[in-house]
Amino acid sequence: MLVTLSSKGQLVIPKEIRQALRLRRGTQFHVHLAEHKIILEPVMPTAVDALYGKYADADFLAALEAEHQREMSHEAPIRA
Repeated sequence: MLVTLSSKGQLVIPKEIRQALRLRRGTQFHVHLAEHKIILEPVMPTAVDALYGKYADADFLAALEAEHQREMSHEAPIRA
């Protein structure tokens, strides 16, 4: 496959390759030289990366605090 470098130094990765590697907009790459060749290695997100920011609006601590308060109100007082 032949691709052309743009005046801004950009390459278009052919659609077949993007689909085969499941590359999406924003995919990052490690770029390095090896024996006069340019090597592009996609940095695949981990499961943790995929969840980053997904629950930004969730307040999990508030739910735990409320549950703790309910449990505390149902326990008998401690006597010394």
